[in-house]
Amino acid sequence: MKKISVIFVFTVLIMLAGCATKSFVKEEVSPLSDRIGRNESRMGALENKVEALEGRIGQTEGKLDQLMKEENANKAALKEALDTARQARDTAGRAEAEAKRVGVEASAAQSAVQRAAAAAKQAEAAARKAEEAAKEAEKAMLKSEQIFKLEQKK
Repeated sequence: MKKISVIFVFTVLIMLAGCATKSFVKEEVSPLSDRIGRNESRMGALENKVEALEGRIGQTEGKLDQLMKEENANKAALKEALDTARQARDTAGRAEAEAKRVGVEASAAQSAVQRAAAAAKQAEAAARKAEEAAKEAEKAMLKSEQIFKLEQKK
């Protein structure tokens, strides 16, 4: 009986030593709970930043689309101006040839040629302006693409 009571006492002591108290568990879990809370708030802030960046990317894509439309319009205007310049040159050439063929006075033919040449110069100037506008649109598009790429890296 003495052996049984000694074994019983040791068993109870071992069981009591192996159990964790509420305060011990609370002390161990509290720092972990604080860290989890901080990590959750950081994660929320990061999610907000990601949403803001997605919005900025959408705006940049819209601007890029607009610049591409403008560039296409400028290219069309350039083509039209070049066609007009070619037509003016052709008209000037035909006018000069016609003046020589018909034998119109040299001064009248010269005047017609000068007017046609002036029209050709005006058409060429319009073509240059359209070409410059297309170049500016292309520069703006490249700049927007760079901004878009930089914002994607952020």
